[in-house]
Amino acid sequence: MATPPIVDDIRPEQLSSALSERYLAYALSTITQRALPDARDGLKPVHRRLLHAMRLLGLDPKSGFKKCARVVGDVIGKYHPHGDQSVYEALVRLAQDFAVRYPLVDGQGNFGNVDGDSAAAMRYTESRLTEAAQALLEGLDEDAVDFRPTYDGTEDEPVVMPAAFPNLLANGSNGIAVGMATSIPPHNLGELCAAAIELIKNPGAKDATLLKYVKGPDFPTGGIVMDSPEVIAEAYRTGRGSFRVRARWSKEEGPRNSYQIVIDQIPYQVQKAKLIERLAELIELKKVPLLDDVHDESAEDIRIVLTPKTRMVDENVLMEQLFRQSDLESRIPLNMNVLDNGLVPRVMSLKDALLAFVNHRRTVLERRTKFRLAKIASRLEVLEGYLAVFLNLDKVIKIIRTEDEPKPVLMKTFQINDNQAEAILNMRLRALRKLEEMQIRTEHTNLTKEQKALKKLLGSEEMISDKLIEEMKAVDEKFGLKTALGKRRSKIADKKTVEKVEAFAEEVTAIETAVEREPLTIVCSQKGWLRSFKGHIEPSDQVKYREGDRERYWIHGETTDKLMLFSTDGRFYTLDCSKLPGGRGNGEAIRTFIDLSPEADLVSVFIHEPGRKLFLAASTGHGFITNEDEAVAMTKAGKRVMNVKMPGEASVCRFVGGDTVAVIGENKRGLDLQKKLLIFPLAEVPELARGQGVYLQRYKDGELLDATTFTWKEGLADCNNRTFGPSDLKDWKAERAQTGRLPPKGWAKSGKFA
Repeated sequence: MATPPIVDDIRPEQLSSALSERYLAYALSTITQRALPDARDGLKPVHRRLLHAMRLLGLDPKSGFKKCARVVGDVIGKYHPHGDQSVYEALVRLAQDFAVRYPLVDGQGNFGNVDGDSAAAMRYTESRLTEAAQALLEGLDEDAVDFRPTYDGTEDEPVVMPAAFPNLLANGSNGIAVGMATSIPPHNLGELCAAAIELIKNPGAKDATLLKYVKGPDFPTGGIVMDSPEVIAEAYRTGRGSFRVRARWSKEEGPRNSYQIVIDQIPYQVQKAKLIERLAELIELKKVPLLDDVHDESAEDIRIVLTPKTRMVDENVLMEQLFRQSDLESRIPLNMNVLDNGLVPRVMSLKDALLAFVNHRRTVLERRTKFRLAKIASRLEVLEGYLAVFLNLDKVIKIIRTEDEPKPVLMKTFQINDNQAEAILNMRLRALRKLEEMQIRTEHTNLTKEQKALKKLLGSEEMISDKLIEEMKAVDEKFGLKTALGKRRSKIADKKTVEKVEAFAEEVTAIETAVEREPLTIVCSQKGWLRSFKGHIEPSDQVKYREGDRERYWIHGETTDKLMLFSTDGRFYTLDCSKLPGGRGNGEAIRTFIDLSPEADLVSVFIHEPGRKLFLAASTGHGFITNEDEAVAMTKAGKRVMNVKMPGEASVCRFVGGDTVAVIGENKRGLDLQKKLLIFPLAEVPELARGQGVYLQRYKDGELLDATTFTWKEGLADCNNRTFGPSDLKDWKAERAQTGRLPPKGWAKSGKFA
């Protein structure tokens, strides 16, 4: 038999469209299936699958523990086709009481610690569900949520958990997807329950009303939130922001008027071992001269002991220094980017997140009620069949004994349906008692009452709301503020305390950063080696450079000044003149102070003068004016101010002065390059904080040589310091973005300005 020819399924397709289509599919999968939690139950798929698998294994809080390897095996085998290590890490985090505010897994064995040590291997550790996890799972057997087939179609898994409490906010979440991320700190469940109850009673409640109940985040490791109520309110209103969290400390008196500082709570997600390592490093580098030693005396609770240099040291000043230089103060981001209804990623406010939970609970309640009604209806049908035949038991027994097919005869004789007849045939002989009839009638009466009450519940929005409030109160009673688990751990500082701390921090900073004002000479070589000399000195041969290097920038300033640098990639960098390397040797490379890219070079270096305007231009002929204050960079990476089109580069940075702009550039004419000069009013150049700018001069196979600003009446000087007056330049005055004309006779050959 001939083998059929192989047909290649090759289709011509644009590479860009094929890549974008496949990358979009990957991005959507990452967003919805890995990184972002569902707003309704606050869980990612891996956590949901872990809890579901543990439930099916019978690992409820009252049962025994099972090896984590068994749990992980079930999860990756049935529901989550990913690496076992990533699944185990997710399981471990759910059991860590320093990472999760309300642990969902009860772990037995080594599950890591706040020092940053990792958990033992999964073959050694054991786990089971906690009461909080049970609350999330409650109702799964009662059609509370939808199920979907697993990845291989052999099992079913819940799309979302019934979630008896707002787990999204209670335990928080972190994740990085493609083009988006989420970061939600944990909160106090008692406060969330109170806010949810308020929202059920009044769906139109404003964010300010909910903030009467939700004071701020509540971290498992405690700490003090040092933000004003306005900052916290704005973060919850927009769903974006951050919280400044400080360690909790106290002063312990010692013998002979000595004292020590004890830290018993540290910021969330800060590893204690690394924190102590950092404090020891600060002592070794002498960056905190007031601190003598640090000891870790922690057992189950955190206890970090700080010893000051002398008893005369002000403890508040010492702690302020440490807050600024270590992770004793940390910023916890808030970015409530979650999946709305499990599908659409969006940033929610506090109200949006609670409303998503409340609406989900309403749906769960309705579905569970309908499920219960269906069960009641089925049971009542059977009970009615029992009652129909209990007065004629002898007749029923006779039919069963004499008839080959007793079911149809029973149905016809007693006017019952198929289900009722089947139930009668399956009845045990011991049930044929007088007492059983009484129990059946009682059960029938009770179920009828329950059925009536449930139908009434479904028909009344007010009753549904009351039932939801009742459920939230039950959760609050179990996990709320009055319980050991639910008691608030993080303190929220009041407005006066925050203002006082901020004022004190500024005072300490001002004292530390005070620099004596002295004259300074800054020298930067052609190859980018930077150094400074005391006093104002003039260029001389006594200043030596590395072999093959020479002078480039020679600037007079003061130790209190800031040095600004402008690079060819359009970035500004700012350095503190008091921290520049001394004049001994050849200095230090400029790239150790700023993150200057390898292909970029310096265009200009100057002393910052507040309020001054800068005129920027690129080799492409684009340019604009910017405010020097807005160009000051606060980081080593600099601040991009000018957007440069490749292969062009930023080439001019001058101080604005006068009323006129002069631009000179080169244009190709045949094989030669011709210089063209153009002069136009300064008013035609816009002032921008950032951008590409406008065309100053147009070129054909050429580029800008130089640009400057000047006063028209005073004339324009070239690089040879020859000045051309208004009468000499009137023919070159035109509108912006033209080509210009050949420079006047006598103009410097380089073409550049003074």
